[in-house]
Amino acid sequence: MNAENNSQIAAFIWSVADLLRGDFKQSQYGRVILPFTLLRRLECVLEPTKDQVLVGARAHVDKPDAVREKLLLREAEQTFFNASPLSLGSLSDTQTADDLMSYVQSFSQDAREIFEHFHFEDFVQQLSANNLLYQVVQRFASIDLNPKRISNFGMGLIFEELIRKFAESSNETAGEHFTPRDIVHLTTSLVLTGQEHKLQPNSIVTIYDPTAGTGGFLSEGDEYIQQVSDKVTVSLHGQELNPESYAICKADMLIKGQKVEQIKLGNTLSDDQLYDLKADIMLSNPPFGVEWKKVQKQVTDEHKFKGFDGRFGPGLPRVSDGSLLFLLHLVSKMRDPRDGGSRIGIILNGSPLFTGGAGSGESEIRRYLLQSDMVEAIVALPTDMFYNTGISTYIWILSNNKPTERKGKVQLIDASDRASKMRKSLGSKRQLVSETDQDEIVRLYGEFQETEKSKIFPNDAFGYRRITVERPLRLNFQTSDERIARITEEKAIQKLEEEEQEKILAACRAIDSNTLYQNRPRFQKLLKAALTNHQVYPGTPQLKALMNALSERDPEADICESKGNPEPDGGLRDNENVPLGESVYDYFKREVIPHVPDAWIDESKTDEQDGEVGIVGFEIPFNRHFYVFTPPRPLDEIDADLKQCTDRIKQMIEGLSA
Repeated sequence: MNAENNSQIAAFIWSVADLLRGDFKQSQYGRVILPFTLLRRLECVLEPTKDQVLVGARAHVDKPDAVREKLLLREAEQTFFNASPLSLGSLSDTQTADDLMSYVQSFSQDAREIFEHFHFEDFVQQLSANNLLYQVVQRFASIDLNPKRISNFGMGLIFEELIRKFAESSNETAGEHFTPRDIVHLTTSLVLTGQEHKLQPNSIVTIYDPTAGTGGFLSEGDEYIQQVSDKVTVSLHGQELNPESYAICKADMLIKGQKVEQIKLGNTLSDDQLYDLKADIMLSNPPFGVEWKKVQKQVTDEHKFKGFDGRFGPGLPRVSDGSLLFLLHLVSKMRDPRDGGSRIGIILNGSPLFTGGAGSGESEIRRYLLQSDMVEAIVALPTDMFYNTGISTYIWILSNNKPTERKGKVQLIDASDRASKMRKSLGSKRQLVSETDQDEIVRLYGEFQETEKSKIFPNDAFGYRRITVERPLRLNFQTSDERIARITEEKAIQKLEEEEQEKILAACRAIDSNTLYQNRPRFQKLLKAALTNHQVYPGTPQLKALMNALSERDPEADICESKGNPEPDGGLRDNENVPLGESVYDYFKREVIPHVPDAWIDESKTDEQDGEVGIVGFEIPFNRHFYVFTPPRPLDEIDADLKQCTDRIKQMIEGLSA
């Protein structure tokens, strides 16, 4: 059956929405249409073996549930069964709701669970209350979804079409659960480009998505492989947090004849239900900028106690954005390179490229990925590509078994202008990447050449050492009225008795207020003598407070020393990022000393991993590498434009006053 017929069937099924209009919100249409479509398809698939299943159900009625289920699955010759004599077409018009729920409860566990997560019974009751249930049931009973007419693959396309219509009708929340098909197709194409060696006849390819949503990436990966290879078994694995999306994903798998036991419900970060999985291909679109506070304890404990034996060894990002945690999770599922390795395609927003300075969790994660030579390519997508956000997004392609020519290198591709305006916006999605543009992006990636839109860098190009540059503290001292007034603002002085404070102020006023002292030891000696003369003996905190109140920074003053060494001025402290691989001392001598000859490097700030001076950081300043300077227009041209504008305004004013 061709794509046009699939779309026609999907449109006909979706037309059930006409019955729902007025009694249901637009965003609820899919919650009715999707489970009913699934129910009708399962019914059509089970039709040939229905009689023998019913015979088996009567014969095995006394057996334990687990045994009975296995026996009936064998009778059904499918991965699911239904042991009820009812069908959509035979439901009573007087007790439709009771009959329908009895029918659904007679499915095998995996199928039955899907209807539970759809909250199917709630919607059945709502349909019944609005006198719509029997009409809806009859409409679906009339739709021919027989496998002889529509293959599993074709049915999958129809179901996906319905999922997209659902996404469109509820686009205010769609972005949390639906990745637009154009982005899914592009990401999958990039990950599977050049992987023909893995798709040999009779091979098994495992695809995994830890944020499976409605299963778009799993479906697309399966579809792509089936189109380009022969006799390859695709094993789909996924986990999803949202129960409804999980139900849609499992339904989609069931409709296509896929095994559904490897589709799990739960939070991937705190409860990885596919713990032992190692996958060939991993595809994911984790939520953008979503905090992970709810699972903070579990994630932090895994990082702290398991280290690199767990998933989050390299580091933890800030709590406000957990997308890099999903990336680390995927890396933990990679096969050993000796077994062929794995490839990852993940969609991230801009912050994982650069958020966090040297030594931060984000920087350490980038460091781990780049120094392990896993980052193969990053593709900048156009804006306005997703249902619930218009922000800039990027596809990261990672591999732990890079081809020889890519080893030690990262390719950046700017595809931000590869977009076509949509005729009708869907929420924030106003643009799409056409098939032509997708082909061009995949070509740029596959050719691995330096062009205006494709840049290639060694891994270390994104690394740097952050050195701390210190400059000496230089202070002058004076007992002017203004500075003496600051003494009583010091907390250490405020703690003294009032009489003691008065003595201190009198001692300070006894020092010549017109003289500016530019040597700290000399002034301190003078101050102590004045205090002794006034019979006041402050402790170290009070003396320090006095020196602070009476001082000001002065670049002409003598350097303040501590234990024979220059004392650093915290206010002048600065950091310099030295490109990785360059000597920090050569850089310092060339870039810093000519401007501030008295500066020095704080050599106590060393990197935790390699112990060398300077803390290593990694960031990927994507846009900087594709920035093209546009010179300003000539002044004459701007002046001419301004004159033209003022002349036009003048004419308009004259026209109004005429």
